[in-house]
Amino acid sequence: MSDTPARLLKLLSLLQTPREWPGGELAERLDVSPRTIRRDIDRLRDLGYPVEASRGSVGGYRLVAGAAMPPLLLDDEEAVAIAVGLRAGAGHAIEGVDEASVRALAKLEQVLPARLRHRVSVLQNATVPLTRGDGATIDPRTLTTLASAATGRERLRFAYRSGDGTRTKRQVEPYRLVSTGQRWYLVAYDIDRADWRTFRVDRVGEPYATGARFAPRPLPVEGAGSDAGSEDAAKFLARSMRRMKPELCVDVWFGAPAEFVAARLPAHLGAPEPDGHGGCRLRTSYADSLEWVALRLALVDCEFSVQGPPELVEYLKGLGARLTRAARNRPPADLEQEQEQGPEGPEQGPEQG
Repeated sequence: MSDTPARLLKLLSLLQTPREWPGGELAERLDVSPRTIRRDIDRLRDLGYPVEASRGSVGGYRLVAGAAMPPLLLDDEEAVAIAVGLRAGAGHAIEGVDEASVRALAKLEQVLPARLRHRVSVLQNATVPLTRGDGATIDPRTLTTLASAATGRERLRFAYRSGDGTRTKRQVEPYRLVSTGQRWYLVAYDIDRADWRTFRVDRVGEPYATGARFAPRPLPVEGAGSDAGSEDAAKFLARSMRRMKPELCVDVWFGAPAEFVAARLPAHLGAPEPDGHGGCRLRTSYADSLEWVALRLALVDCEFSVQGPPELVEYLKGLGARLTRAARNRPPADLEQEQEQGPEGPEQGPEQG
């Protein structure tokens, strides 16, 4: 192989497999002399690739971990596997799968050949993921379009459906994608409204990049500049959500250690504090729906008592009554009659003498 750049890429691809390569085997694979292999190894080291050499009759070369992440060379099967995995995770806003995974997916799909992109789509459409069910499913292509436009500072157009069903056309300067663990949101500057907005990505339709570039504006968050990052975007989203839905103060006692409870609650609900008697107490504010908070408390799987707010207490009472009826294994007709009569049963008249 006389083409030096092509030979270096082939050599790098071989070294990225988890094994040690004897110099003679590499020379045979690339159809060059062992001396050429040694020179090529030195070239890779000069480019920043940490290639380690071991001496002896069974010695050879292997790529080791360095100070920075080197570019990876993937074969077709590896590229398809990674793209499918990133799509499956990004499309459901799973906790811990954040903006970085979407950026990685956008970069990968940008360079995937058409034949591999088709294979990824076929695999995606032929599988059904088992998810938690409390978040909205999103087309990964929507996420990658938004992420690519935000990274490239390119204006976006898309159709948007608001919470009340109103449909509008939007043109925005995308800033960041933010995952709350339940949903994805786009933080962007709305050009027609001349103001910053947050958009639920599962309500975004037909997004496309216009090709028009823009200079980033400073995000209206204290201390944020034009080069602010994801943390400031998350703060802006949290502030916007508080304005849209008033916060309620929750006060819950759990009959389990604080470590047990904290491991089973979303981090954004806060950390419970030990009560000194084997239990713990959580005092925090939230802007989530009553239904979601009630279910998350129940999923902690221990005894708990809600001291407030009253709205949450009343919802739990109704939920508890429904769950109790569901566990009785009664025919539907009996349950309907019981609901009509109320929890205390039919009204009793005065005793007849």
